[in-house]
Amino acid sequence: MKKIFKRILIALLIIFIAIQFIRPAKNRSEGISANDISTKYPVPDSVQAILKVACYDCHSNNTRYPWYAEIQPVAWWLNNHIKDGKSGLNFSEFTSYRIKKQFHRLDDINKQVKKNEMPLSSYTLIHTDAKLTEGQKLAIAAWATSIRDSIKAHYPPDSLVKK
Repeated sequence: MKKIFKRILIALLIIFIAIQFIRPAKNRSEGISANDISTKYPVPDSVQAILKVACYDCHSNNTRYPWYAEIQPVAWWLNNHIKDGKSGLNFSEFTSYRIKKQFHRLDDINKQVKKNEMPLSSYTLIHTDAKLTEGQKLAIAAWATSIRDSIKAHYPPDSLVKK
């Protein structure tokens, strides 16, 4: 029984070491993308600072990786989480979205921040600086609402309705 247990542990250790060499690509890009939200819409410095700390790791092309992101399978899990976050909203590619999608993503930002759905509690557990204060939530909500109002003023209402 001890020999079998020891062999299983050795096999698991070998597998753990082997998977360290299978790494996902990092979510990093140089500079600001031509499609970044800030290239079309005003983003006050105070809001930009909040977004960078609380949102950009999962919702942009520039993730700040913690030390544990170098360990597999954690890096795979983080990579999937980032891909999922970017598929829903990517601030680095925001202006490439159709106007209807931009309009609705801004509404989603507003609602999810107010309902404490974003940032995720699993993220703020480790990234305590990403926990939003009521003032920060209001700042993000006001900013998102002002951009939505601007979009609404410049586009026909039927172009902003979900089908």
